[in-house]
Amino acid sequence: MSKRKVEKSVSGTKEWASHNENCISGCINDCRYCYAKAMAVRFGRKTADTWKNEILDHGKLVKRFKKKQGRFMFPTTHDITPENLDHCLPFLENILLAGNHVLVVSKPHFDCITAICAKLGNYRQQILFRFTIGSADNNTLRYWDQHAPGFVERLESLIYAYRSGYATSASCEPLLDNNADVLINRLLPYVTDSIWVGKMNRILSNLIMNGHSDQETIHRAKHLRDSLSDEYIMDLYNRYKDNPHVKWKESIKKVVGIEIPVEAGLDI
Repeated sequence: MSKRKVEKSVSGTKEWASHNENCISGCINDCRYCYAKAMAVRFGRKTADTWKNEILDHGKLVKRFKKKQGRFMFPTTHDITPENLDHCLPFLENILLAGNHVLVVSKPHFDCITAICAKLGNYRQQILFRFTIGSADNNTLRYWDQHAPGFVERLESLIYAYRSGYATSASCEPLLDNNADVLINRLLPYVTDSIWVGKMNRILSNLIMNGHSDQETIHRAKHLRDSLSDEYIMDLYNRYKDNPHVKWKESIKKVVGIEIPVEAGLDI
């Protein structure tokens, strides 16, 4: 009797792209809840203290890409920052040179986005920006995202890319408070593609793995988890379910009953 292959639902970066690329190990942002950091610590590639020390993968910088079906996502486990822009920019251009389409994901520094837009204008039709913005409150962002830019700089980066003729989108995953309406409505005028909304996954286990088991962080995490209750998520979904620019990550699809794709990179 033959066994039928069970198709696995996609999650994480696979919801957005078929191919993932990075050129750096570690991330200077050192966000408290970072899934990539938790995985690196878990498997001994980094420690909670050394994650913020970025190590350049020199082999990746000389890699030549072929044209592939589906979209690339860059980066997935680090960010594009003023400290590493001189490496990230030519690496990104190498992916584009082969004719690939790239989803550029960042908690954006304004100077980095202006530089990318200026340098890669000839590839404008191959680029979709997706800026991660989990709250419109600077204090909230500063606590959870630690060393990443604040809300105003992220919003200004989105507006700049939008006005420069690039396709734009936003990731409100993870939501860092229950003021999603304020955030979504601040972003919508400058989004050509979509705003993705999602909850923080593995909230307590990742925080503990990342070295944030102090009482304040755990208290904030539990409060955040409780404030994004199923009831809140259902109400939020009902308000935006008919808006074609608002999409839902796996964590919310599970709550509201949306079928989760089994094919990577559909971006739906």
